[in-house]
Amino acid sequence: MYKRFGIPYGLNEEVCVTRLSDNASIPFNPANTDYANFKKEVLAGAELQDADGNTMTTEEANAFIGTLP
Repeated sequence: MYKRFGIPYGLNEEVCVTRLSDNASIPFNPANTDYANFKKEVLAGAELQDADGNTMTTEEANAFIGTLP
């Protein structure tokens, strides 16, 4: 299960997600294996929460993944 981090102060876009099993921050970096696994797992149906902790629908989660590098 993952949670969107939200937009950090001073930036204009999200830069990471949090893996809830261990509270690891995963940066949106295509070279990061945790990032690649996050994208694969969410596209395969893993739960993704928005920054407020609400579970996103599969369609919302997949649309979000589609906006990432």
